[in-house]
Amino acid sequence: MTTRRNFLKGVGASGIAFCSCGMLDAARAQGAAPRSTPVMVKGKRIKTVDVHAHCLFHESLNLLGTEEAAKVLPPTKGVPEHFIVIEQRLKEMDAMGIDMEILSINPFWYNRERDLAAQIVKVNNEKLAELCAANPSRFGAFASLTLQVPDLAVQQLEDAVKKQGLRGAAIGASVMGQDFSDPKFHPVWAKAEELGAVLFIHPQSTPQLAQRFKGNGWLSNTIGNPLDTTIALQHLIFEGTLDRFPKLKVIAAHGGGFLPSYAARGDHACFVSPQNCNAEIQLKKKPSEYLNQLYFDAMVFTPEGLRHLAAQVGASQLMLGTDHPIPWEQHPVDHVFATDTLSDEQMAAILGGNAARLFGLKEV
Repeated sequence: MTTRRNFLKGVGASGIAFCSCGMLDAARAQGAAPRSTPVMVKGKRIKTVDVHAHCLFHESLNLLGTEEAAKVLPPTKGVPEHFIVIEQRLKEMDAMGIDMEILSINPFWYNRERDLAAQIVKVNNEKLAELCAANPSRFGAFASLTLQVPDLAVQQLEDAVKKQGLRGAAIGASVMGQDFSDPKFHPVWAKAEELGAVLFIHPQSTPQLAQRFKGNGWLSNTIGNPLDTTIALQHLIFEGTLDRFPKLKVIAAHGGGFLPSYAARGDHACFVSPQNCNAEIQLKKKPSEYLNQLYFDAMVFTPEGLRHLAAQVGASQLMLGTDHPIPWEQHPVDHVFATDTLSDEQMAAILGGNAARLFGLKEV
């Protein structure tokens, strides 16, 4: 098995090295070796795929006006790189050992009126398609959707997949507090299932708890984002949405939030308090078992976190995720190799094999 110790021994001989380009000095100070593609597991070349990477386009932000556009820009390191400069982005990907990024744009249009939201989505999807067509081996993308207008979102998704070659759609964890289990969204999920389109759930904090998130530690993100995803997934499970759309392909960001760490609690909920459950909703499986049909990025930071996530949901459901260009996970390949509880086959699957199968990509 490719343990971290054996892998690092091989680095000196093979010249393999990965490190976030912009963080090279910091990485050296921490003792992390700089890295570059290609990535090998047991002598086999692996096409590494990052399913959680972001970008923004000036053309769509400009539709908001200067003042509103400024509110959209994330208050994080990496902001300048959100507007993709291809050569720089490719250098950073190479430095992290990433062959391909599946790009997404976090929704900033759910609270905009229909026509403006439609314009923003149109520009986003056209620019994403253009970028991917020019760099097909390095970029794929999730479409933007006006989910607040489901009938329009259905058409946008079909056009994105059939005409623009996008891989699915990026969605928030709710639409301004409306959960995805609401029947108004069913036509969108039906279309995604029909097309085989992948849905990438990326949270937008949990706005209802904004007051409690105030204070030190950026809790709106560190707690709010994983919590938002957790709530979204639990509603999809408990309201029977995943039973209604059993072939739906869903990736949950940030390791699926808190759900994989406490999923079994949900298995007991309706036994302990039946009055808090709807007797008319008869799930086909235990609530925790639905995690094995969902997908998750591996952005959980530690080998123990990744070991636990794989044990809960299966290594077959995990994929690389970096949040690039935001510097959350700067050594995604190292993270997988450091998790020496994973077999070579499981490492290869997480690094790129699972994503290749889900998105229909060539594995090398």
